[in-house]
Amino acid sequence: MSGNDTSVDNATESPAAAGRLRITEIFHSIQGEADAMGWRTVFVRLTGCPLRCVWCDTEYAFYGGNWRDIDDILAEVAAHGAKHVCVTGGEPLAQKRCLTLLQKLCDAGYEVSLETSGAIDVSTVDRRVRKVMDLKAPDSGEAKRNLWSNLQHLLPHDQVKIVIASRGDYEWARDTVAEHGIDRRCMVLFSPVHGAVEPRALAEWIIQDKLPVRFQLQLHKLLWNDAPGH
Repeated sequence: MSGNDTSVDNATESPAAAGRLRITEIFHSIQGEADAMGWRTVFVRLTGCPLRCVWCDTEYAFYGGNWRDIDDILAEVAAHGAKHVCVTGGEPLAQKRCLTLLQKLCDAGYEVSLETSGAIDVSTVDRRVRKVMDLKAPDSGEAKRNLWSNLQHLLPHDQVKIVIASRGDYEWARDTVAEHGIDRRCMVLFSPVHGAVEPRALAEWIIQDKLPVRFQLQLHKLLWNDAPGH
C-alpha cells in the first residue's frame, strides 16, 4: 500500500486476499470505554482509515497490517476465552469484509461492539452488534465527514461518542445532541481529549447544562498510557 492510500479496499488485492481482512493487531485487554467498560475484551484492530482526526491516538493503524483469513481471526479470538469482542481501527468499515467478520462473531455467541467513525454507512451492520459511533466535533478537523443519515440506523443498544477538545466543541456537541434528539435514540458519551480539556471542566459543563449524556474517561489510558496492544 502506498503512503497516499487511506482505505484498504482502495488497494489492489490478489485473489489470495479474498475472504481476508488486513489486521493491525489482535489483543486481549480491558475495555476502556462505552457501556462495556471494564470487561475483559478481545480487540480486533483493522488497518486503514479515510479520516485524519487531529487527536487520533491510533495513527499506527493507518497503514501496514497483515492479511488474515477471517476463520483464522475467529480462532485467535476464541483462544483468549473472553465473552466480549471489540472490532476497531482505524476505521473498520473501510474494509467491506468487516461486515462478514461482525456477523460471524455474533453467530459464535460473542458480545460484539464496533468502533466506527460515523463517516461510513452503518445500515448494513448486523443488528446484534453494538455500534459505538463517533460524531466528529469541529476541532477534530473532520466534522465535514459526519454522515448524518447514520443516526437513522442507531438502535437502543448503540452509543454515540463525541470527543471534545474545547469549549467550542462542547457547545457544538450539546446543541447537536438536542437538535437531533440523539439521547432518545441511544446512549450518548462525551469524552475529553487528553491534554486539551480538563476532565473536571467537561464534567462540570455537563452538570451545569443538565445534559442527558454519559461522561467518560478512557480507562485504558489511565491503566497503560495508551500503549499499543492494551
